[in-house]
Amino acid sequence: MTASKEQFLDNPLGVKTTLEDVLDAFEFLDDWEERYAYIVDLGKQLPAFPDDERTEENYVHGCQSQVWLVHHHDEDSGKLFLLIDSDAIIVRGLAAIILVALNGKTPRELLATDIDELFEQLDLFRHISPTRGNGLRAMVGKIRDIAAAEAA
Repeated sequence: MTASKEQFLDNPLGVKTTLEDVLDAFEFLDDWEERYAYIVDLGKQLPAFPDDERTEENYVHGCQSQVWLVHHHDEDSGKLFLLIDSDAIIVRGLAAIILVALNGKTPRELLATDIDELFEQLDLFRHISPTRGNGLRAMVGKIRDIAAAEAA
């Protein structure tokens, strides 16, 4: 089953769960063990990812784990909606953070978002392995490429 428009629009990440929610949670949680648990919980909010979308075209290269990403550009709103999935629990959570920041924005808004500043605010790169950090950058890179193509 190919991803339907409804699956993209029903994604709570970036809509019901906002960037402000994530920043507040990180500020409230005292240590990184609690923050890791929160990141894993965020990953559980990822919508189901259609099996037939797990293709080479949708595969995110540069990640330690297997990661797939698909998008829908809503012509009515001009917004870009994303679905991401991974075989690794922590990567699903990191993908959720990306979606909270970038999902449901226009391509131009998405390209103007300073995701590196967000990662710095959350202090993510000090607390994940270098290979996970590379995977995070690869996901963001693929999303930015999609946004640039849609904005053109």
